[in-house]
Amino acid sequence: MENPATAEHDSAIELKPKMKFTGTVMKTTLAGAVVDIGVGKAAVIHVSQIESPNNLPIKSVKDVLSEGQSIDAWIRKVKEERIELTMFKPLDLDWRDIKKDLVVKGKVVRIEPFGVFLDIGAERPGLIHISELAHGYVRTPGDVVKEGDELEAQVIDLNKKKKQIKLSLKSLQPEPVHEPSAPSGESQKERPRRRKSERRKKGEEGFINAAAKAGEVEQSEPDPTAMEIAIREAMEKAKVRKEGPKTKKTKIVSDEQNELLTRTLDQKQRTE
Repeated sequence: MENPATAEHDSAIELKPKMKFTGTVMKTTLAGAVVDIGVGKAAVIHVSQIESPNNLPIKSVKDVLSEGQSIDAWIRKVKEERIELTMFKPLDLDWRDIKKDLVVKGKVVRIEPFGVFLDIGAERPGLIHISELAHGYVRTPGDVVKEGDELEAQVIDLNKKKKQIKLSLKSLQPEPVHEPSAPSGESQKERPRRRKSERRKKGEEGFINAAAKAGEVEQSEPDPTAMEIAIREAMEKAKVRKEGPKTKKTKIVSDEQNELLTRTLDQKQRTE
């Protein structure tokens, strides 16, 4: 946050870390510099928080800053007696600010075959795995996003020790509604007809089955085949042949019994 207002007006501002100010160097020392940011309170910047050209090591503060110089700085800490500044832009998101389910915005900084890296203003970019880019199949991340795209994603996992942030795009997207697919070669117009025909067929089958159980429909036996007819005729002939001798034998036994009975009667009469 820049400070275009005067010190009298800015003294009422609630100072917080990461607020940006444009200040004037009032004094330089071996340990750093004193900067006026227009809030009516002393602001100091340590030598370790001074940005040098080309990021070269600083041998002397005077080699980088001079009295009266205007610089951009951000608040690091706010104490009762002073304000500590830094010339390095702070992270938009500290590790303590990042939590699961947090929705973040960022820019695609790198695309790999396995996913996309999104700069969300944290110490490390977040990774959107290829499986988290969309609900459907994604052949390659480049089919969904391009480098430089501004995206909104959701934190789905976080490992502060390994400094890993896992993000998802599809968690913020509504799940698609899938319509049942038609058989191969079937048009959209034919699909309702097929469904209607299937319903009619199922209804007829259900009626016939119910009627058969109630005795209203007689279940007809299937017609015998030629092979079955031939087998039946052969069995009938065999049965006749088998029963013929049995009848004749029975008749012969009966005649012998009658003859024996007659002889017995005759012999009895002679004896008398």
